Amino acid sequence: MYRKIGGQGGSPHVPPFAIFFLLALPLWGQDRDALIGTWRLDFAESTFASGPPPYARVTCKIEPWEDGLKVTYDMVGERGGVTHWEWMGKLDGKDYALQGIEEVVTNAYSRIADHVYEVVAKMDGRITSTTRIVISPDGKVMTVTSTVPNAQSHRVVNTAIYKKR
Repeated sequence: MYRKIGGQGGSPHVPPFAIFFLLALPLWGQDRDALIGTWRLDFAESTFASGPPPYARVTCKIEPWEDGLKVTYDMVGERGGVTHWEWMGKLDGKDYALQGIEEVVTNAYSRIADHVYEVVAKMDGRITSTTRIVISPDGKVMTVTSTVPNAQSHRVVNTAIYKKR
């Protein structure tokens, strides 16, 4: 489940760049211990072909939750506005709805191999992006590569690098 808490008012609409951030930290079951902790997006090492994100800082806290994980996102905008999201779920290949937004958005998480995962995001039932997540062998770096079609139906690839704190 996904909840937007706080923010700067206005519509709870989720812009396309935000979906990329939402996919950055999925739920894992078998080797989730590598994910437990706090992760921070490293903008300098990341590449955003779809344009720079409107955030100055993105931090994610991952903790155990029932038989899955709870992921808490705190994003600080360039002008200091704060957006706070929480997501709870598990890695089972099923769609999980994001709550508290106007669109119907789901994410389906699958384990591909040790420390390698795939996330398929859908909006109103239509696939909007596919993301591959790779955790480094030492568990300190998470590389998130997301493929998103743009308005001209071309594939745009964004790569976000998260570092464990």
